[in-house]
Amino acid sequence: MKKQAILSHDAPAPIGPYSQATRVGNWIFISGQIPIDPATGEMISGGVAAQTKQVLQNLQAVLTAVGLNLDSIVKTTIYLTDLTMFAEMNEVYAQYFHPPYPARATVQVSALPKGAQVEIEAIAYAGG
Repeated sequence: MKKQAILSHDAPAPIGPYSQATRVGNWIFISGQIPIDPATGEMISGGVAAQTKQVLQNLQAVLTAVGLNLDSIVKTTIYLTDLTMFAEMNEVYAQYFHPPYPARATVQVSALPKGAQVEIEAIAYAGG
């Protein structure tokens, strides 16, 4: 299958040798998003709730570029710098997803780019 890069001008631009997302057939692999405001290129202010909201909006922007939405996501991986923030992140996350929920893993990491508290990567399915 052919690999196709996906780029949305409504999500933060890649800052390295990677694509915002890559499509292979009906599968969309979305790179980890951190809470950067795509209009300014800067990290948003606020705690993990505000950061999670921005991250999910960035994921949505990438999916919109290929005519999809968050309901197309089948798997997420969430990276938190402190698992004590899990409940607060999860409360925001629950506002963006509906049953059947994506499969998910959440892990604590020692640090994230630009000092972010949360990063989320996703896999979406574009088939019927």
